Amino acid sequence: MRRIWLYVFSIICRLLPATRFFGLKRWLLRLAGAQVGDNVRCASSARFQLTGGLQIGADTWIGHEVLVVGGDAPVRIGACCDIAPRVLLATGTHQIAPHAAHVAGKGYSLPISIGDGCWIGAGAIILGGTTLGPHCIVAAGAVVRGQFPGRVLIGGVPARVIKPIDELASSSQS
Repeated sequence: MRRIWLYVFSIICRLLPATRFFGLKRWLLRLAGAQVGDNVRCASSARFQLTGGLQIGADTWIGHEVLVVGGDAPVRIGACCDIAPRVLLATGTHQIAPHAAHVAGKGYSLPISIGDGCWIGAGAIILGGTTLGPHCIVAAGAVVRGQFPGRVLIGGVPARVIKPIDELASSSQS
């Protein structure tokens, strides 16, 4: 990612209406080196502060105050995803150094991959090293790290699979 263009993106977006000028926002993200699909809609308050690659699939919504932050590990957000307000995607973390002055030792980053059609609820935290299969639902406020299959509801702190989403659909129709 080109940091200067991400900075320009954030400055210009502050001046734009929250849910307008999506084409300009896509263009600015592409200028910064991101791979951005068609019809990606990004709220003006979303922030991208990373050095690794960024890929956002077509027809994806990135909500208000979403923060994508981290080091050089890539972030992949699939097509047709919905990311609610105040979601955090953080690739960076630290080694534990129990006997050092700072217990947060040497920093490193791990990739994040969100499958096509996922829905990430408000305030969820997606940590580096996470892979979500296609069509997952992440409950609001969940803290997610690890590998998850597709078509499941994920929730909790730490997050776990709650149930297949096919069971959710059948129980909501009864």
